Amino acid sequence: MTSHITAPPNLALTGILLALGGSVTLSINDVAIKFLSGAYPLHQVILIRATIGILFLVMLIRFSGTGFAQLRTTRPLDHLIRVSIVMVSNVTYFLGLAALPLADAVAVAFVSPLFVTLLSVITLKETVGPRRWAAVIAGMVGVVIMLRPGSGVIQPAAILVLISAFCYASSHMMTRRMRLTESAITLSFFVQIGFVLVSCTMGLIAGDGKFSGSSNASLAFLLRPWTWPPMHDWPAFLATGLAVSIGGLMISQAYRTCEAGLIAPFEYAGMPMAILWGVVIFGTWPDATAWIGIALICGAGLYTLWRETIRRQESRFDTRSGRV
Repeated sequence: MTSHITAPPNLALTGILLALGGSVTLSINDVAIKFLSGAYPLHQVILIRATIGILFLVMLIRFSGTGFAQLRTTRPLDHLIRVSIVMVSNVTYFLGLAALPLADAVAVAFVSPLFVTLLSVITLKETVGPRRWAAVIAGMVGVVIMLRPGSGVIQPAAILVLISAFCYASSHMMTRRMRLTESAITLSFFVQIGFVLVSCTMGLIAGDGKFSGSSNASLAFLLRPWTWPPMHDWPAFLATGLAVSIGGLMISQAYRTCEAGLIAPFEYAGMPMAILWGVVIFGTWPDATAWIGIALICGAGLYTLWRETIRRQESRFDTRSGRV
């Protein structure tokens, strides 16, 4: 019997762990951005974050086996497309995050694993079996429960987050397409360069605050003037820079090495982390309905992890017994 999963079992488990670790790490970025969104413009936050990220990546490249040679690429157009998609995803997400509670924004954003699974079938011709579909759908049901349809969560800011989710999924399709020639470090490095260029351009246009003054939280985050951060805000800038670099590398490597439909459910780990940060940082505690959603989200990922563990054991048995 032929399995629909093409990633070797060991590689699949590594990809799952990378996705889990990356999602947890990126949740720190969300908290830091939410914290900074009340005092700084988005393009200033992104510039500082990207600068920190580039410094971190340069250190990794310096001590990696291939060094800076890995930044040479024959696919500049693909990088440009991917960087553009990632930037749209980030900007729309953080503009929505500025106007929504952290958990609500993250819940809406977790439409992205469903988009990833759908796009992997359509654009990459990957085979997604019923168990993976079940995991993604179960996680989505958990998100819908947390959204509480009709409670007012779906608003213009949430639509921005939905756009971000689609772009985020699309960027992973590009990662899968480029996986054979581009390393995770290379993919992340060019994204950070793109952020620096765009944020500097935006700073030159609106950094003096001439377009500021909107009462809308998202527009205020986009258009307020640049200010020099006091020392007590630098830990948040450092956190977002390191979190997006480390988490981004882990997620990129997961999608480079494993099928998108396998990795997607494990990004739901960011949802319970958003709840945790909401409790610890912002003092908001989930109610009973939210806990039902969290249980479904976590259960979806744990079920897929269990299935991959069973498959790994079966594969080892088949190898030892000489079966193909």
